[in-house]
Amino acid sequence: MSVVKINVLTVPPEMREELEKRFANRAGMVESSDGFEWFELLRPVEGTDRYLVYTRWRSEEDYQRWLSSRAFQAGHAQASADRAGHGHGQGGGPAAAASEIWSFEVVQSAGPKTGGE
Repeated sequence: MSVVKINVLTVPPEMREELEKRFANRAGMVESSDGFEWFELLRPVEGTDRYLVYTRWRSEEDYQRWLSSRAFQAGHAQASADRAGHGHGQGGGPAAAASEIWSFEVVQSAGPKTGGE
């Protein structure tokens, strides 16, 4: 059964562009992980300042392996360097003011119907 992990990031308006840039710079790091199924960075449109980082995994074990992987650590080390002003990013601090992880199991899913039905 697939699992979904949503990292909820509270991002001040002046840091939105920086956050999106940091994710774009790390693009491709998670996609090659065993058990990875999907990623989306969701930008808030109205009523909230919280971005959602949506990932779907084949299993909880696959997600936990990703968390302890070199690719995960390298991506977050680069973000830390950016926050400290030592990396390639422009930010001098965290892009997000707060973060929390929501965890779910996929019990139903659907995609578009194909054909003439």
